[in-house]
Amino acid sequence: MAFGRLSRREPGTGIQGPSGPMSDINMTPLIDVMLVLLVIFIVTAPLLASRLKLDLPQAEAAAGAGPGAVLAVSIAADGRVYLADEALPAAELRARLEAAARAALARDPATELQLRADRAVPYGRVAELIGWVQGAGLTRIGLVTEAPTQ
Repeated sequence: MAFGRLSRREPGTGIQGPSGPMSDINMTPLIDVMLVLLVIFIVTAPLLASRLKLDLPQAEAAAGAGPGAVLAVSIAADGRVYLADEALPAAELRARLEAAARAALARDPATELQLRADRAVPYGRVAELIGWVQGAGLTRIGLVTEAPTQ
Protein backbone atom coordinates (compact mmCIF):
# COMPACT_ATOMS: atom_id res chain seq x y z
CA MET A 1 0.00 0.00 0.00
CA ALA A 2 1.47 3.32 -1.03
CA PHE A 3 0.78 6.69 0.52
CA GLY A 4 0.49 9.80 -1.67
CA ARG A 5 3.18 12.45 -1.76
CA LEU A 6 2.95 16.09 -2.71
CA SER A 7 5.14 15.56 -5.76
CA ARG A 8 4.43 12.62 -8.02
CA ARG A 9 6.09 11.37 -11.12
CA GLU A 10 3.94 11.21 -14.16
CA PRO A 11 3.51 7.51 -15.05
CA GLY A 12 5.50 6.46 -18.09
CA THR A 13 7.25 9.81 -18.62
CA GLY A 14 9.55 10.05 -15.63
CA ILE A 15 8.71 13.76 -15.34
CA GLN A 16 8.17 14.99 -11.82
CA GLY A 17 4.89 16.93 -11.22
CA PRO A 18 4.61 20.33 -9.52
CA SER A 19 6.39 20.30 -6.19
CA GLY A 20 6.73 24.05 -5.45
CA PRO A 21 5.22 25.74 -2.44
CA MET A 22 1.48 26.31 -2.42
CA SER A 23 0.85 30.00 -3.12
CA ASP A 24 -2.92 30.11 -2.56
CA ILE A 25 -4.23 31.93 0.51
CA ASN A 26 -7.13 30.38 2.35
CA MET A 27 -9.54 33.33 2.76
CA THR A 28 -12.14 31.50 4.89
CA PRO A 29 -10.50 32.20 8.29
CA LEU A 30 -9.99 35.86 7.38
CA ILE A 31 -13.62 36.25 6.35
CA ASP A 32 -14.77 34.50 9.54
CA VAL A 33 -12.77 36.90 11.69
CA MET A 34 -14.14 39.93 9.81
CA LEU A 35 -17.72 38.71 10.23
CA VAL A 36 -17.21 38.19 13.96
CA LEU A 37 -15.81 41.72 14.28
CA LEU A 38 -18.75 43.09 12.31
CA VAL A 39 -21.23 41.37 14.63
CA ILE A 40 -19.38 42.71 17.68
CA PHE A 41 -19.56 46.28 16.34
CA ILE A 42 -23.23 45.92 15.43
CA VAL A 43 -24.07 44.72 18.94
CA THR A 44 -21.98 47.30 20.83
CA ALA A 45 -22.75 50.41 18.74
CA PRO A 46 -26.19 51.06 20.29
CA LEU A 47 -24.71 50.62 23.75
CA LEU A 48 -22.16 53.36 23.11
CA ALA A 49 -24.77 55.91 21.97
CA SER A 50 -25.38 57.18 25.48
CA ARG A 51 -24.04 56.07 28.83
CA LEU A 52 -26.59 58.10 30.76
CA LYS A 53 -29.56 55.96 31.81
CA LEU A 54 -32.85 57.83 31.56
CA ASP A 55 -36.43 56.68 31.85
CA LEU A 56 -37.59 58.25 28.58
CA PRO A 57 -41.29 58.76 27.96
CA GLN A 58 -42.95 56.45 25.45
CA ALA A 59 -44.53 57.90 22.33
CA GLU A 60 -45.31 56.88 18.80
CA ALA A 61 -43.18 59.07 16.59
CA ALA A 62 -41.86 59.26 13.08
CA ALA A 63 -38.35 58.12 12.31
CA GLY A 64 -35.58 60.56 13.15
CA ALA A 65 -33.92 62.86 10.68
CA GLY A 66 -31.30 61.58 8.31
CA PRO A 67 -27.61 61.70 9.01
CA GLY A 68 -26.30 65.10 9.93
CA ALA A 69 -24.63 66.97 12.73
CA VAL A 70 -26.23 66.28 16.09
CA LEU A 71 -25.74 67.79 19.54
CA ALA A 72 -27.01 65.73 22.47
CA VAL A 73 -28.39 67.26 25.67
CA SER A 74 -29.92 65.17 28.47
CA ILE A 75 -31.78 66.02 31.66
CA ALA A 76 -31.65 63.39 34.41
CA ALA A 77 -34.44 62.76 36.90
CA ASP A 78 -32.50 64.62 39.62
CA GLY A 79 -32.33 67.75 37.42
CA ARG A 80 -28.71 67.53 36.33
CA VAL A 81 -28.14 68.56 32.72
CA TYR A 82 -25.63 66.77 30.51
CA LEU A 83 -24.03 68.01 27.30
CA ALA A 84 -22.72 64.95 25.44
CA ASP A 85 -22.78 62.80 28.62
CA GLU A 86 -20.87 65.41 30.68
CA ALA A 87 -22.71 66.91 33.67
CA LEU A 88 -22.50 70.70 33.72
CA PRO A 89 -23.83 73.42 36.03
CA ALA A 90 -26.37 75.81 34.48
CA ALA A 91 -24.00 78.75 33.92
CA GLU A 92 -21.31 76.62 32.31
CA LEU A 93 -23.90 74.70 30.28
CA ARG A 94 -25.19 77.87 28.63
CA ALA A 95 -21.67 78.99 27.65
CA ARG A 96 -20.63 75.55 26.40
CA LEU A 97 -23.95 75.13 24.56
CA GLU A 98 -23.47 78.43 22.71
CA ALA A 99 -19.89 77.52 21.75
CA ALA A 100 -20.88 74.03 20.61
CA ALA A 101 -23.83 75.42 18.64
CA ARG A 102 -21.65 77.99 16.86
CA ALA A 103 -19.08 75.34 15.94
CA ALA A 104 -21.71 72.82 14.80
CA LEU A 105 -23.67 75.37 12.77
CA ALA A 106 -20.46 76.50 11.04
CA ARG A 107 -19.86 72.90 9.91
CA ASP A 108 -23.48 72.04 9.07
CA PRO A 109 -26.32 74.61 9.07
CA ALA A 110 -28.85 71.78 9.53
CA THR A 111 -27.45 70.77 12.92
CA GLU A 112 -30.08 69.27 15.21
CA LEU A 113 -30.18 69.17 18.98
CA GLN A 114 -31.47 65.90 20.39
CA LEU A 115 -33.03 66.47 23.80
CA ARG A 116 -33.42 63.45 26.08
CA ALA A 117 -35.36 64.19 29.26
CA ASP A 118 -36.35 61.71 31.96
CA ARG A 119 -40.09 61.39 32.36
CA ALA A 120 -39.82 62.66 35.97
CA VAL A 121 -38.36 66.02 34.87
CA PRO A 122 -40.90 68.87 35.18
CA TYR A 123 -42.01 70.46 31.93
CA GLY A 124 -40.79 73.88 33.12
CA ARG A 125 -37.21 72.61 33.26
CA VAL A 126 -37.46 71.21 29.71
CA ALA A 127 -38.97 74.49 28.45
CA GLU A 128 -36.15 76.47 30.12
CA LEU A 129 -33.54 74.32 28.41
CA ILE A 130 -35.29 74.69 25.04
CA GLY A 131 -35.10 78.47 25.52
CA TRP A 132 -31.35 78.26 26.12
CA VAL A 133 -30.92 76.11 23.02
CA GLN A 134 -32.87 78.55 20.85
CA GLY A 135 -30.88 81.42 22.35
CA ALA A 136 -27.71 79.62 21.28
CA GLY A 137 -28.96 79.66 17.67
CA LEU A 138 -30.20 76.11 17.23
CA THR A 139 -33.69 75.94 15.76
CA ARG A 140 -33.91 72.22 15.00
CA ILE A 141 -34.74 70.43 18.24
CA GLY A 142 -35.69 66.76 18.44
CA LEU A 143 -37.27 65.29 21.56
CA VAL A 144 -36.04 61.71 21.98
CA THR A 145 -38.55 59.15 23.24
CA GLU A 146 -38.79 55.38 23.47
CA ALA A 147 -41.03 53.37 21.20
CA PRO A 148 -44.05 51.97 23.03
CA THR A 149 -43.80 48.32 24.05
CA GLN A 150 -46.46 46.07 22.62
